[in-house]
Amino acid sequence: MTYPAPDVHPGGSHRMLSRRSRLTLTCISVALNTTTAGGIFTFPLIAESSDISRFRLTQPQLSTIVLAGMIGQYPFAPVVGSAVDRVGPWACSLAAAILFSTGFGLFSLEFRTFSESISQPSSGSFLRLVFFYFLAGLGTVTSYFSALFSASKNFPEYSGLAAGVTMALFGLSPLILSFFASTWFTDAQGDLNVSDFTAFLAILTGVVHIIGAITMTVEVQPKQDVLYTSPTFGGLPEDQAGEANSEATPLLPKKSGLQTYDRVWDVLRDYHFWVLALVVLLALGSCEMVIANIGTISLALPGLPAPSALAYKARVSTAATQVRLLSLSNTISRITIGPMADFVSPVASYLPSGLLALPRQHRVSRVAFLLGACVLMTLAFIWMTFGVTSQQGIWAFSIGIGIAYGSIFTVLPSLIASIWGNTTLARNFGLITYFPFVGTSAFSYLYAFVASAATETKDGDGYSEGACVGKHCWSVTFCICAGCGLVAASCSAFLWKRWRGQV
Repeated sequence: MTYPAPDVHPGGSHRMLSRRSRLTLTCISVALNTTTAGGIFTFPLIAESSDISRFRLTQPQLSTIVLAGMIGQYPFAPVVGSAVDRVGPWACSLAAAILFSTGFGLFSLEFRTFSESISQPSSGSFLRLVFFYFLAGLGTVTSYFSALFSASKNFPEYSGLAAGVTMALFGLSPLILSFFASTWFTDAQGDLNVSDFTAFLAILTGVVHIIGAITMTVEVQPKQDVLYTSPTFGGLPEDQAGEANSEATPLLPKKSGLQTYDRVWDVLRDYHFWVLALVVLLALGSCEMVIANIGTISLALPGLPAPSALAYKARVSTAATQVRLLSLSNTISRITIGPMADFVSPVASYLPSGLLALPRQHRVSRVAFLLGACVLMTLAFIWMTFGVTSQQGIWAFSIGIGIAYGSIFTVLPSLIASIWGNTTLARNFGLITYFPFVGTSAFSYLYAFVASAATETKDGDGYSEGACVGKHCWSVTFCICAGCGLVAASCSAFLWKRWRGQV
């Protein structure tokens, strides 16, 4: 009979229990941070409310406000990532509490203090709303990074699952918050009280993220057994890379020249980085344009006949339904793609000898998931352009965009870790997110100006009492997005070939 080895250190059991307790608290905070961080994605509900119509904003101005929230996620992403790497996720959670409470709180105050009726649009109010939503967007990226990299760094062997669950909860956030909006802050006519709803977001996110700042930690990882190794891509001929991780590969092959990526310049001079950047610029930029404007996209098409008294409520219901479909499909894709990628494409880690260590046998490249997402996104835009004729057909489009968006964001951190290392993962992930920032800006303004040009009834200031109606409001935009999806898919196929055997 064998017995377990005794704990040679008297405090070992206590420390293990303490470590598990800290991890439990961290996981709870990760869940709370992510499920409350998606407030900026509820803007389609705000854009359809009668409250915002008092500001007499044009479609490009509405797009500018929501774009400010989207853009707020990106410019400081490398700085936020470096803060996670050097200080810890708790600091980003604290920053998120301040930014969310300030942004949503002032946004609420602007609605509460705005004059009930004005004869001319107020440029001052418009600029303030843009700035307040930008602060909320900046709070989103600090919250997102605090949760994502707290999970990934605490569970490196299951980084796909950790990232997938974290991102799934983040994707579920708009669904949860829109449920709160429709249940507690919407009147009998289906009109959202924007001031009360954003004040609620300010309080909720502030409290949750302060708790996260107290409880989030990154634990020291125990050593793991290495089952498979392969030389780094830079030290192995490309035609042999696909066989590098087989069981027949020696555990200690000849030393190869290990490329390090400790400096930003080391990453930027790798042309593979720029190819991946182009993929995320085109794919994520297109998807985020849809997420930000799904309300007006759906309202451009005719719905089922309804009595005039129910028309407004039906319009709001359509926008809310599309937000929920996007959120659910985004969430489900992240939950399923993360574990699936971990199983068939285990994340490689660098060893000092110049090897790539794999905890399990590698079966297929993670780039396959990236390629599949780009193809699905392209098909969704083609369907919307040539197949959809009424609001009842948009559900397939929303689901397709949600799946593509969630899949790309789920595999992206592990791709970056496998190619450029885990030590500077948050910084490198922040660098790559500059490109969705550019893509979201370009595609959002493309949509806004095409829709504005197609709107028939406008006053001298460009303001229209109703949304643009008809497929011509976005058909040109979506044709361009479909073409960009094909380019992104081609780039993904190229990376699949170049990184064969490595990811």
